[in-house]
Amino acid sequence: MKRFVWWGLVAAALFFAVQGGEYSTRDLFVLQARTRTLTREVDSLQHQVDSLGRFLKLVKSDSATQERIAREDFGMVRGDKEILYRFGDAPGTSDNKSR
Repeated sequence: MKRFVWWGLVAAALFFAVQGGEYSTRDLFVLQARTRTLTREVDSLQHQVDSLGRFLKLVKSDSATQERIAREDFGMVRGDKEILYRFGDAPGTSDNKSR
């Protein structure tokens, strides 16, 4: 009987050595997986930041990019050489009036 108690204590000590403490072995594996996931997310966000930084540099210094933005977003035209036509819905055909 004394021998079973001794082996039980040894087994409990080994189990505590592997699984016990503040973080169990399973917790460490979960934390490693979470770290890998967060690292991938940070890398993706860093790629987006780099891309936006390059775009900002183009907007500030590249005249072709500035002209493209002015034309597409603000409907600007070049002097007297171009005419801007805007097409809209006919009066009374908007979606809000059909309710």
